[in-house]
Amino acid sequence: MSGQPIRILMLFTILNRGGAETMVMNYLRRIDRSKVIFDFVVHREDKGAYEDEIESMGGKIFRFPPFQAWHILMYKKLIADFFDAHPEYKMIHGHCSELGYFFYKEAYKRGIQFIAAHAHNEYKGFDIKTPARNILKWIMRPYLTHYFTCSRGAAKWLFGNHLMNKAIFMPNAIDARTLAFDPVKRAEIRNCNGWTGRLVIGNVSRFSHQKNHSFLLDIFVEIVRREASALLVLVGSGGELEDKVKEKAARLGLGDKIQFMGSRNDIPDLLQGMDLFLFPSYFEGLSVAQLEAQASGLSVVNSTGISAEGTIIPELVDSLSLNLSPAKWAERVLCVINNYERKDRFREISEAGFDINKNVEWLQNLYIRESPR
Repeated sequence: MSGQPIRILMLFTILNRGGAETMVMNYLRRIDRSKVIFDFVVHREDKGAYEDEIESMGGKIFRFPPFQAWHILMYKKLIADFFDAHPEYKMIHGHCSELGYFFYKEAYKRGIQFIAAHAHNEYKGFDIKTPARNILKWIMRPYLTHYFTCSRGAAKWLFGNHLMNKAIFMPNAIDARTLAFDPVKRAEIRNCNGWTGRLVIGNVSRFSHQKNHSFLLDIFVEIVRREASALLVLVGSGGELEDKVKEKAARLGLGDKIQFMGSRNDIPDLLQGMDLFLFPSYFEGLSVAQLEAQASGLSVVNSTGISAEGTIIPELVDSLSLNLSPAKWAERVLCVINNYERKDRFREISEAGFDINKNVEWLQNLYIRESPR
């Protein structure tokens, strides 16, 4: 052993406060960085929310252009040039789903012995974005040496029926203690955000098709018709639909009944101040946002399209079909809010295996054990 830490090359699109990014950061903050450190390939010129923190902990950021089918030859050359310049990387852990294919293939050609893809979403249906991306999902598999997943459903989608049983379950672990319900903190957060006396419905996610913000706004309109004090708090930024969601909110005349809070680093505090977490996504794997909501003692109303594996505390999660009307969703939201007692849920989250402090040593030992050095 050289005494230098093992450097794991993580593949991402951008390092903003999304679920997969937040999960990896939870591990990076607590791992013994004298033994294991994470470096990152990203596919955006814009600086991500976590980049400064990563670099402060000794991690490196490498930038690639966004993947575009008409620039495949250029993209493949950039990857080859990268490995020529950085032969030190012997362990690849990809979080780009099927779009990691070109990295995986090049790493395989070079004899790299740890090439992992990580399944983060449980998609519904086959043709999610383009047929080409679904083809990549199938042809990448021979180049992988390790398969990571947040849930059984996500593993089945990305790796198929045969390989899903070989997948390593890596919990979307969170700092459950910092999220535990605190009534004093709740009162402080509600006061300083102007939420006192309001019925606060929250959602934490980027503005993409998957998260279904348009339907969320339709539900909220119906909630407001029944409860004038209602306030919708949307935490997150980025995604192809952010401007359209804001335009629709303005068109619906929501005005002072909605807060767009952008990307935040105080999500545990904001969750304390909310009254319910509304999550009508089309699909999820095992959502970090939904897990954090449960850890904070919030009731969650989500869609049946979301994997049931994300329901850690069943009494806190109520699932509805997206085929139901916004009015039906609103009625259920108000019923749930009026019929649950919020309390500390640390024990349930920890016993279910999702507290980061129990999981970080496991991951560290896995990387050390699998390291080719």
